Amino acid sequence: MISVKVVSKSTGKPVSGKRVQLGFEGNWLPGGMSSDERTNSEGEAHFDNDPGKGIVYVDGSNVHKGDLRGRVVVYI
Repeated sequence: MISVKVVSKSTGKPVSGKRVQLGFEGNWLPGGMSSDERTNSEGEAHFDNDPGKGIVYVDGSNVHKGDLRGRVVVYI
């Protein structure tokens, strides 16, 4: 499982209602995209995907590239 926590840069508080999606890198072909998940009242979105390398998108914008495992915190 991968959890993404979305935090506001200006307030430092969690942001609810944001659309989060994960894009995974593959060895030879693109690894695919996760389903869309919305952040909850604590700013968290949870994914039932295996860990790996990839990109976190929030409302369609690339906000993180790198390891996707455990909990990933992103600032918007």
